[in-house]
Amino acid sequence: MSTLIKNSLKKEVVKDSDTKNAEALIRQYKQKRWVANSERIGKPDSLSAWYSIEELENFLTLAKDNGGDGIKLYFGSYPEDYKPKPEYAGRQTLVLVATKSKVTVTGATANKDIYVTQEGQVKILCTKDPTMCPPYCHSNSEGGMGDLGITIVDRGMDGMAIV
Repeated sequence: MSTLIKNSLKKEVVKDSDTKNAEALIRQYKQKRWVANSERIGKPDSLSAWYSIEELENFLTLAKDNGGDGIKLYFGSYPEDYKPKPEYAGRQTLVLVATKSKVTVTGATANKDIYVTQEGQVKILCTKDPTMCPPYCHSNSEGGMGDLGITIVDRGMDGMAIV
């Protein structure tokens, strides 16, 4: 892709971004899902998943090298006994999976997950664990959970909560 086209695409992404919509979606999620999830698991659930640009670029290169033309983001949750990172246990996460578009017999386009053979085993082509917030929140404020400010949650008879 030429530099001119790359720069043009960058401008379109920035131009098409909608801060108010993003903030509204995140607040809605906090109020409608996050509070209930946190209460259910007995600790603050994760609000975000973070990957470095280098990790994403490496994953995109790997996806392309294996015929990928897209990435699917799956919502997931860690098991209660997640041994690799016990602090993630029970929390929700994102799993990025490389996909390849295929046209079905009906003419519809389906984004199929890519599987690869590694060390003699068939595995889904996906990212490793992201950095989750919480428990690891990278913010300017000590112990903060992002830069979107506070959200006031009405818990009905149980009062109000500030998130």
